[in-house]
Amino acid sequence: MPRKTNTEKKSDKRGTRTREARTPRPKPKIDFTLDALDYKNTNLLRTFVTDQGRILPRKYTGLPAQYQRRMTTAIKRARQMLLMK
Repeated sequence: MPRKTNTEKKSDKRGTRTREARTPRPKPKIDFTLDALDYKNTNLLRTFVTDQGRILPRKYTGLPAQYQRRMTTAIKRARQMLLMK
């Protein structure tokens, strides 16, 4: 009589829990040039700021480094000129 083998795989790892993954933020497509990243263009700049006024990091925006640096300076200038919160 053949031996019965257990086909189910058991995980020997302790403390493994299945976490629900966060839904990633939608990444905007770069359809503007560096010239459009200006402190006066508040409609564009508001897409890269949260409701609390925090600047979104590159991880969420998907912008290249040069665009991200110019965007942060433009947002900070717009805040100083009281164009944005």
